[in-house]
Amino acid sequence: MKILAVDVGDARTGLAACDRTEFLASPIGVIHDRTLEGTVEKTAIAVTEYDIGLVVVGYPLNMNGSRGPKAEQCAQFAEALRAHVEVPVILWDERSTTVSAHQVLTENGVHGKKRKNTVDGVAAAFILEGFLAWRKNHPGEMPPEDPGKEDA
Repeated sequence: MKILAVDVGDARTGLAACDRTEFLASPIGVIHDRTLEGTVEKTAIAVTEYDIGLVVVGYPLNMNGSRGPKAEQCAQFAEALRAHVEVPVILWDERSTTVSAHQVLTENGVHGKKRKNTVDGVAAAFILEGFLAWRKNHPGEMPPEDPGKEDA
């Protein structure tokens, strides 16, 4: 099944998708929109355009597992997206994915404006890679609906 990962941001939201074999996660673009409604609509278009069967929204819990304002923003995004698509939308703990994305871009010499326009898609690919690794080790299972609920 094709899976879409979303790294929700204030100004830019990264998207990554995997192939039907769930082997390769690749950045597919960045949505430049500062509104929840616009970002949700553009993400819903990507779901249709890429024939997505599941959406994984990055859920940036604090390092202690608690939910902060950014996690709440991502939960609101996921809830709004559920009203626009007919596929499951889940939250996925994505602590440190943006940091990892910055490290990879630095290692590859990507700086300046190109980095700014790339980092969110790369972070989405890290989110998807983490989910795919979990899924491979938990065949047939779905992760908890709200990964931070037990820590709230």
